[in-house]
Amino acid sequence: MQNYAPGIFDLFIPSNSGIKKAIKKGQFLINGNIAETGTWINSGQVIELIEDPNNKPKVYKFDIEVIFEDEHVAAINKPAGIIVSGNTFKTIFSALPHNLKKSNEPDALLLPTPVHRLDNQTSGILLIAKTKTAQIELGKQFSNKTIQKTYSTIVVGMVETNLTIKTPIEDKPSETSFEILEVFNSLKHKKLSFLKVSPKTGRTHQIRIHLASINYPILGDKLYGNPETIHKGKGLFLAATEVKFLHPKTFENVVIKIEVPQKFTSLIKREKRRWDTYNEES
Repeated sequence: MQNYAPGIFDLFIPSNSGIKKAIKKGQFLINGNIAETGTWINSGQVIELIEDPNNKPKVYKFDIEVIFEDEHVAAINKPAGIIVSGNTFKTIFSALPHNLKKSNEPDALLLPTPVHRLDNQTSGILLIAKTKTAQIELGKQFSNKTIQKTYSTIVVGMVETNLTIKTPIEDKPSETSFEILEVFNSLKHKKLSFLKVSPKTGRTHQIRIHLASINYPILGDKLYGNPETIHKGKGLFLAATEVKFLHPKTFENVVIKIEVPQKFTSLIKREKRRWDTYNEES
């Protein structure tokens, strides 16, 4: 769950030697003029990278639900089981050009870029910058902790009170608040609790670590739970279901919500049905 904003040039030129080659090929412009290795860069100048048609990254043709999209920003519903970005082809980042329209703004990014991360096994709302302005502005909002994210989760055990957890993670201040939505019976786990979680900070695996630290591990968490918390074939019961932020261009309030994943509602209904059936037969 850490803030993420790769440099625009790094998307196509991952090394200093590559940048030097691009300069020699005349791919860099400064205020519209071709830059050379000895060109001085001054504050306020516009630096552009000319796209090399022979150096386009491969697009992963993987369909993703687009929740919101305009010329500046987009929000997608990330499926569980796929990483946002990394040194592999099958990522959300590689699939974005297949799912989003290229921005017509002057500062359009060469590729739409996620501005934060979700864990591999976490599903839900992921914000995407389509312009450099959006990338910078949303990055500031994450740094200033003004973007509000809400998650839905099911944990093992009977949670009895709403709580704010402030246990540091890797010696860094960390804060997670949660609200109880429902507690229900389970034949296997005795009690399961459906929570709405609001992290104020964005440490890696923060929600998973904090809930496990108070003995309420997330259902399906193989890393911070135990063998009894695993729900075979259903993965991790954690989803980002609401995001509030200021639009990076208009600065109007934007609220994006999605429904809780079907596996959540199906599990709750199934556990209640099994409990009732067992008690009727007893």
